[in-house]
Amino acid sequence: MATITDNKETFRDHISTVNEKGERVWVYPKKPKGRLHQLRVVVAIVLLGLLFGAPFIKVNGLPLFLFNIFERKFVILGFPFFPQDFYLFGLAMLTFFVFVILFTVVYGRVWCGWACPQTIFMEMVFRKIEYFIEGDANQQKVLDKAPWTADKLLKKSAKHLIFLFISLIIAHTLMAYLIGVDEVYAIITQSPAQHLAGFIGLVGFTGIFYLVFAKLREQACTVICPYGRLQGVLLTRETIVVAYDFIRGEPRGRLKKPAKKVEKTEDPSCSGGCSGCVHQASHEKPGTVADAKAVETRPLKLEDLLTQGDCIDCKLCVQVCPTGIDIRNGVQLECVNCTACIDACDEVMTKIGKPTGLIRFDSHKGITEKVKLTFSSRMAAYTAVLLLLLSLQGFLLLNRSQVEATVLRVPGMLYQEQPGNRISNLYNVQLVNKTTEPMHITLQLEDQPEGTLKVVGDKIYIPESGSAEVVLFVELPRSSIRAVKTPIKIGVYANGKRLEQSKTNFLGPAK
Repeated sequence: MATITDNKETFRDHISTVNEKGERVWVYPKKPKGRLHQLRVVVAIVLLGLLFGAPFIKVNGLPLFLFNIFERKFVILGFPFFPQDFYLFGLAMLTFFVFVILFTVVYGRVWCGWACPQTIFMEMVFRKIEYFIEGDANQQKVLDKAPWTADKLLKKSAKHLIFLFISLIIAHTLMAYLIGVDEVYAIITQSPAQHLAGFIGLVGFTGIFYLVFAKLREQACTVICPYGRLQGVLLTRETIVVAYDFIRGEPRGRLKKPAKKVEKTEDPSCSGGCSGCVHQASHEKPGTVADAKAVETRPLKLEDLLTQGDCIDCKLCVQVCPTGIDIRNGVQLECVNCTACIDACDEVMTKIGKPTGLIRFDSHKGITEKVKLTFSSRMAAYTAVLLLLLSLQGFLLLNRSQVEATVLRVPGMLYQEQPGNRISNLYNVQLVNKTTEPMHITLQLEDQPEGTLKVVGDKIYIPESGSAEVVLFVELPRSSIRAVKTPIKIGVYANGKRLEQSKTNFLGPAK
């Protein structure tokens, strides 16, 4: 493996989890521990609680989140959204991507190591279970190489059964976000034949999650995830990442023991003519015990102290890495900023009496030039765009109408001439109630004082978060028609308040 000082970055030509033959290299990360790991555990518990608890939270009778792409029903924070609100969803996705870009430019892949569901489940759930059943990295290696015995069969079976059970829970949670917790409960309690599609979905999701966390593992981050590839064009010299201080750490070298003091001894037979002979070892024949002791106890020279860095090449940072990389090689796409190497290195530095922070959150510029993070013009541009998108998103959400009305002329129908020199058109109207309360709606023709509007059928009623379709006639006097297509406006009212205004065209005879 090349180092930074080698100037041969061969590690960038391949990933650490695949060997030269293209075969999978299984990663056995050492069990992490330390201050940052404990903080990650707390963050993971909070996020997992939100993930598994959100489907059971309801606001005004609606789930907190619902993304039912099958029936085109969407609920965000208890507010229903419909296909007519897709522009808001598109804007929200654009805002999210700009936020991800800004966040990555400034803080690197903190999301990957601290909040990504793949990392949280893999490192804080599945890997913890593996450590509990099979032991630490070395014990896992020994177990995998050992022949099949009753003990190995028991451990492997227990681990994979638990993995499968957790995958089943995750699959049910995902389905709750897609179709609702009530529908999932119906699938569980009723015959699979009554909910065949839902049952197949649960089985499929369970299998996918099991394979990802039991077999695919870090490959999802290093090979599949597009965000890891995206960061290559987003990171700058000012970006905060998990970085190795190569200026302080290089050149690496094994920890040298302090020189032992050689006691003076009287040796009358010394040919050197000294009474308190400290050169005795040099008078012995080469290869003797005295010669070996002299080499071992040679005091460190000044140049040794000046050329050796703080890194003692213990490789603990490599052993704890869940993606199998060497952080000392510099910024790599496989690094998910999980901070396991920081905790491992800090522990070693503390033991040998060196300052912590040899591996830390820092930027390349911060390491080489000893400067702190500054607000660059690139960061300012991303922030300005993000604030603009957030402002537009907030404005559109606050001004979103409670009712969506779509008025279209009946296809294939021309205008009809009515008594009294009047012209009529037939329209279909689709109304969508975007609230959690039922509505009684009235429609009125606006800006045409001599025109009339007649609804076919009973009064218009729209259930909560539902829709209704009505047919209506619009009549205008021939004198009000100025062209083949005359623009008209139809207002949507509830309790005397106008909720929406829809524009359409009125077809009439040409002048």
